[in-house]
Amino acid sequence: MAEQNDDQVTDWNDQSGERWVVHQARLDAMLAVFGQVAIEAAAPAKGERVLDVGCGAGASSLALAARVGSAGQVLGVDISEPLIGRARALAPKDSPALFRVADASSAELPDGRFDILFSRFGVMFFDDPTGAFAHMRRALQPGGRVAFVCWRGATENDWMRLPMSAIKGIVPPTAPADPEAPGPFSFGDWGRVARILTGAGFTDIAIAPFDAAVPFGEGGTRDAAIDDAVHMALEAGPLSRVLADQPDDIRTRISAAVRAAFAALPGERSVMISGAAWIVTAHNPGS
Repeated sequence: MAEQNDDQVTDWNDQSGERWVVHQARLDAMLAVFGQVAIEAAAPAKGERVLDVGCGAGASSLALAARVGSAGQVLGVDISEPLIGRARALAPKDSPALFRVADASSAELPDGRFDILFSRFGVMFFDDPTGAFAHMRRALQPGGRVAFVCWRGATENDWMRLPMSAIKGIVPPTAPADPEAPGPFSFGDWGRVARILTGAGFTDIAIAPFDAAVPFGEGGTRDAAIDDAVHMALEAGPLSRVLADQPDDIRTRISAAVRAAFAALPGERSVMISGAAWIVTAHNPGS
């Protein structure tokens, strides 16, 4: 399984991981509301042990650590060395959160160690998601619980839909991606998510939609906020790959088109975009 995930490992230890580190504070602030709802669904208690899968720069792990306290433990795992390095730098010295560079789908994990398997947008990238969840389930104690948040479809999420729609006619269209290929929207179909978790041996599966408006661009004025949103879209959003080999004139046209799309959104000193996710919970019935 580790070999199957090599493409993701390479990407998150290169451009994707580096972009996240550069924009970490902004990106974590955007995702905070989704992570908080998932944490509430997990309902961590003092003294519990949590495995945080795809922990990124550690924001969710540190929030979980505050809930479990010094008697508990949070192990945040991520395939990205740059992001784990950032997480370790941000963690207080006395935090019960520990961080490890590892692929949770295949890493050696202690059997029955954890009370909760958690993730904030970190479980949609496995080549074999059923096998990955079956492997991670063994790290849960009998009766342990799962709680994670994942994106719904690309067309429901402004951070993907708006920029990509804006560039139609400027660059040639790309072939439609396989909706089940590893990527941010591979869990967009709730039925597929249910099948994956059932196949991995989980029970009591519940999948609920959650929508939130989040600030994608911020600034002292409306124009500054729009400029900031465009910068984020071009640097850390889906357009970053599209722009990689484009000449300057195409980049200029793309930037103008994306700016017009963001200018149509609400907000005074921010650009508010719509985010659409699933909040997923389940239980490990044990052996």
